[in-house]
Amino acid sequence: MKFDGEITDPVHRYIRFSEVEKELIDTAVFQRLRRIRQLAGAHLVYPGAQHSRFEHSLGTMYIAGFAGETLFAKGYLDDEDKVQKLRLAALLHDIGHGPFSHLFEEVLELRHRISHENIGKQIISKSEISDVLKKYGHNPSDICKISFGESKIKFFNEIIAGGLSADLMDYLPRDGLFTGVEYGKIDYHRLVSSLEVVSNGHLAINRSALYSFESMLISRYEMFKAVYFHKTVRSAEVMLLNSMELADEHLNLTDTSIDNYQNLTDEVTLERICSLKNGNKIAVKLATDYRSRKLLKCVYEKFVHKRDRLYSKMDRQTLHNLGIQIAETAEVKEKSVFVDASRAPSMPLTPTKKEINSVLLVDKDRAYETPVSEIPLIDSITGFLDMLRVYTTAENRNAVEQSIKKVVGNEDYE
Repeated sequence: MKFDGEITDPVHRYIRFSEVEKELIDTAVFQRLRRIRQLAGAHLVYPGAQHSRFEHSLGTMYIAGFAGETLFAKGYLDDEDKVQKLRLAALLHDIGHGPFSHLFEEVLELRHRISHENIGKQIISKSEISDVLKKYGHNPSDICKISFGESKIKFFNEIIAGGLSADLMDYLPRDGLFTGVEYGKIDYHRLVSSLEVVSNGHLAINRSALYSFESMLISRYEMFKAVYFHKTVRSAEVMLLNSMELADEHLNLTDTSIDNYQNLTDEVTLERICSLKNGNKIAVKLATDYRSRKLLKCVYEKFVHKRDRLYSKMDRQTLHNLGIQIAETAEVKEKSVFVDASRAPSMPLTPTKKEINSVLLVDKDRAYETPVSEIPLIDSITGFLDMLRVYTTAENRNAVEQSIKKVVGNEDYE
């Protein structure tokens, strides 16, 4: 590939870019990602976590390119242009994210049953992104398919999303660096250098890199516990999530037209809610308190394993009813109690949105599949990421704590 320049990056040192990549990066719709934080409200707990979807997208492009070059050198790719396609797909894989990243996606899912990937497809196909891709001879539809796990080439999809993905190998060290925690350190150089493609077209690693893979999944688990599901981080996110849901009917935040979506960034959305007049007062209060860091207090928490009976009760309606019951028993306003289920797969998802349950290994001339259950350290953490919490306002803390002992004090919730 011919590169036109490079960007200094604190994670990967130098990220080189081609002419088409430069034009894509310079579009307004891509520059918007600078104003969407990677970790939503985590900066209220970890002040350094100000990094954005913009630099994460660059980093994912870098690692996808590294993977493509590795597979080209090993003969699994017969055309250098396919390395460019992989890089473009990785660069654009998060182009559809809305304000506060995955939080806004929860609102989109609730209102319209769509995800950031659906929006991303629209942006790649119908915005200036499409014009740039076509200018350089790339089919926007082809790039979309790779970006969102729909390519006929299976290992292309797996380089973008999954247990061996460029996405995972960038966000873990990046999030670890900017939050200041030590859990996100992974040896992605070892993993990418060991990549192979087996006869069924799936991505595999050399058996000698299994320990690096194991270490990466442990790092992911620790990052969820220490950062992504930190009780105070999640408090801020619960406030944002509920505020956006309540404000949507007045501000039409989930209008998914490209023109509207381009203007939705973290601070713009927060300001619009805080300035809302004659709208939902609770939405305004939550947004204003979030901005002032007057966060909700966690008064109950429980890790929930998938085998627990409680796991099947963590649906939206059941949790809503539980919140009402707790509020009534505490004799406080219903809208001052928030029951939150922080849920995430304990293993990364495949491009088809299923948890990985095995890893493909290559040893000399043999390729074979090893179930996660046969990797003791990995097996020990499966099913252990879900967390049930109850939050309330500072003034209601004591009353709600006493109420929870009465309402939640049984074997299902203890």
